Amino acid sequence: MFPSFRSDRRPLDACLALVWLTNGLYCKVLNLVPRHQEIVAAILGPAYARELTVLIGLSEIVMACWIVSGYRPRLAAGLQIGVVLLMNLLEVTLVPELLLWGRWNGVFALGFVGVVWWRYFRRGR
Repeated sequence: MFPSFRSDRRPLDACLALVWLTNGLYCKVLNLVPRHQEIVAAILGPAYARELTVLIGLSEIVMACWIVSGYRPRLAAGLQIGVVLLMNLLEVTLVPELLLWGRWNGVFALGFVGVVWWRYFRRGR
């Protein structure tokens, strides 16, 4: 049903999925890093910040599952790249004071995007 993973690529896939799972579950759904909800409130408004933060977290958990499944990996990678770039552009532009590393968050985001690109487009599947 799902494509098989090559054993040399599994560790990197697991690490990428773990990033999404950690940010989605730990930081947003369980609200163990309240700064994420503050960012959502600052950008989208405080009225539904908690609900929107949970929805964003759940979508990140789905992304982690998608990565682990191996289904349409390049589509998943493209979506990861787009989401990370858009999210960081908004955050660095609108609320840099709420980011863990301020405007430097963009550098870490580009590093993550680079790893995803290298894994799924440069190396292939």
